[in-house]
Amino acid sequence: MDLFKIITEIEKVDPEVYDRLDSRRKVFKHFGLAGKAVTAAMLPGLVSGIFQRAYGQTSSLSPDIVAVLNLALSLEYLEYYFYNKGLATTGLIPSGAGRDALSVIRDDENKHVAFLKSALGISAATVVVPESKFDFTGSKGGARAALFADVFSNYQTFLAVAQSFEDTGVRAYKGGAAGLMANDTILEAALNIHSVEARHASHLRTMRRGGPTVAGAGTGASPKSWITGTESGGAGGSITAPIYGAGASSFPAEDNVTQGGVNLQTALSSLNFPATAFTEAFDEPLDGTTVTNIVLNFVVGTTL
Repeated sequence: MDLFKIITEIEKVDPEVYDRLDSRRKVFKHFGLAGKAVTAAMLPGLVSGIFQRAYGQTSSLSPDIVAVLNLALSLEYLEYYFYNKGLATTGLIPSGAGRDALSVIRDDENKHVAFLKSALGISAATVVVPESKFDFTGSKGGARAALFADVFSNYQTFLAVAQSFEDTGVRAYKGGAAGLMANDTILEAALNIHSVEARHASHLRTMRRGGPTVAGAGTGASPKSWITGTESGGAGGSITAPIYGAGASSFPAEDNVTQGGVNLQTALSSLNFPATAFTEAFDEPLDGTTVTNIVLNFVVGTTL
């Protein structure tokens, strides 16, 4: 087992991890291991120590931070299991660049799961949310009619649901940032994940409009690489509309044109920009309650 490889994997989730640690050489010096072999038996304690040094004592996290991280962890499990199941479904995802991209996204989500569990002080070997908790058709385990009955038999539907999950994740991480303000280290790491989720969303949107196997399928089948207004409900119309709509109280919908108390469309009316230009310029955050209600559409039961 390679400790450097583990730290490198952490770096893929949190590029600033070395700012919180030391150089790779000094990591060994910090643990008094210079010139010594690292055995498999030593790794659990070493990795635990690395995270304690990088992200602080988990026991000191406030309830607000724990709540944000737990919701983020549920989202990451949802996404990881979704991509993993899709990639394992014979005949669903064509070979080539699209499949390669989805494999990378799947692996990113798995790294996010690992980071969030570590930040919460959860053992890497502990499964917090089992795959059986999720029903990606939206039927909630058969309790209602499926929202996306062909999600694992129709590639276009699969990509549409994938986009919906990623768009939700982008808003969720931005909305949760305020709850992480008390811990700068975790806030920075979470915002790094936010940027990765945004790249996922953009790439999936490109895939949906990028070729004969995906173009022209379903609502909003040829989306821009960024969110415009409320997306006419998104990839699933009324089903996915809450992803782009308003949240609780201070969380406006994605068609918001007011920033910092200034209506940009009015203030810059002389420039004749369309309203969509202002909505595209800003990503709107979403509150935890609204995000939870969106995710519950794909959960068996009534709670995460």
